[in-house]
Parts: sequence; C-alpha cells; structure tokens
Amino acid sequence: MKKLVGLLTVLLVGVVLVACGGSDDDDVTVVKVGVVGVFQDQWDVVNEVLYDEGIQVELVFLTEWNLPNPALNDGDVDLNAFQTTIFLNNAMETNGYELAIVGETFVSPQNIFNGRAEIPADHTRTTLVGYIEDGFVIGIPDDLINGGRALKLLETAGILDVDPAVGFLATVADITNFHVDVEIVPVAANTLPTLLEDFDVAVINNPQAMINGLSANEQSIFRENSLHIDISDGLINVIAARAGYENDPVFQRILEVYQTQAVADVFANEFDGAFIPAW
Repeated sequence: MKKLVGLLTVLLVGVVLVACGGSDDDDVTVVKVGVVGVFQDQWDVVNEVLYDEGIQVELVFLTEWNLPNPALNDGDVDLNAFQTTIFLNNAMETNGYELAIVGETFVSPQNIFNGRAEIPADHTRTTLVGYIEDGFVIGIPDDLINGGRALKLLETAGILDVDPAVGFLATVADITNFHVDVEIVPVAANTLPTLLEDFDVAVINNPQAMINGLSANEQSIFRENSLHIDISDGLINVIAARAGYENDPVFQRILEVYQTQAVADVFANEFDGAFIPAW
C-alpha cells in the first residue's frame, strides 16, 4: 500500500479508516487528512466516490486547533481540513509554516445564543438593536481568530464598533464605540456553551454549539451569514496542503469530489445549518 506520509506519533489522537478503496491494497493511495471535531460525515461520501479510483482518505483526529497545521507542515499528514483562510494565514505568518490552499469547503457561521436573556429565536435578523439591553454581559471566544470574528458579528448586529484597520483580528481593545452599554467577556470557545447561564447572550462557534445540543437554526438569535455580514474569502474553510503540493492531482481530485451536491446534501440534512457549502 502506498503511503504519502508516516504515521502521526505524539500529535496523533486517533486515526479512523473511513473506507478501503479498490480491490487490491497495493493499488490504493492513502491520503491522511488532519481534522478537528467529530462532524466529518462528508468524508464518508468522498470515500464512497473515490473507492473505485484507488484513493482512500484516512482521517487523523486531533484534539486542539493548534495541532493540524504543524502536523501538516512537518509531513505527519498530507492535508488538513479544519480552518478558515484567516486562521491559515495567521498561522503561517506567526509560525513560518509553508502551506497552501488546495480549495474551499464550507462556511461555518457563528451564532449568538441566549443565556439569561429571553430574546426570541430568529437567525434571520439583521440587527439586535432593541433586543440587547444596557448592562448585558456578552461572552465571546477568547482566541484571536474566533474572538475577532465574534466582535465583527456584534458590530454587524449594531451593538458596537471595532477599528476597521484590524478586520477580523479585533480584540476587546479594538472596540472604538458601544451603541449599547454592554460588557464583553472573552472565555475559551469550548466552554461557552456550558457557561451560557453566566452571560445574557454569547457568541458560539457552530461545532461547539452542535456538540452541546444547541441548534443554530432553531435556537440562535442572530447569525453570521450572507444576510448580515460579508462572508469574505477569509471566512471560508479550506483544505490545505504543504506549499508546492496544492495542485497535486490526487489532492485536486479529492477536492473535486468534496465540492459536489452529495456533500452539500450531508451539510443540509445532518448538520442543522452549521455548515454552508462555499463552492
């Protein structure tokens, strides 16, 4: 069996063989893809299509968002699929990784959920002015990428303004004006769902919401999507490879199969509005 890379050692949390392709193992090309989170059913569809082509995607599950890029850069996986372009660019600039985008996958909009507040659920709103009150305490993720995105979402909702020069990399220090007298409290993104009752409302990433039984479609009070915010290229999730390998024919074939209606159907039917196809 051809292996493009060796097995992950310290970083490897678990390897799931999604499917076996082809009838002869010697003719199978295994591509290891680093992912974070349990919502990966779309890869089953990809592997079903690639089975007869002798290509097999093998998912490498990693527990932290800071692991897939060094794993890819060091050659422990062939691809990763977990991050936005903003996240990737920041990781390369900060750490010197030599990575490149193979192609786009989906947008995972952030949502605002009630904690102590009792704002009627409606993810199609274009503002939260009149709903968010003076004195509200608002939880947001404390990491640079998701926290900055949360502040831009609150800006779009009409609650505050941030320095336009910092874009989606804003921090609380970059807030230039409050339209409503609220307190912004950054905490670890994975703790926000369990800490909801400590806040009036909170901005929660979709994977964390899903893990904790929060429905983006049924329970969110405001959503980052094309109705409310410019989903620029920076907010689109991507498949990444090491620089120089982004046009590898096998990788491009995996992307081609990923960007099909069958995968879009998985997003629509199984993930409760958490993922929107970006192709």
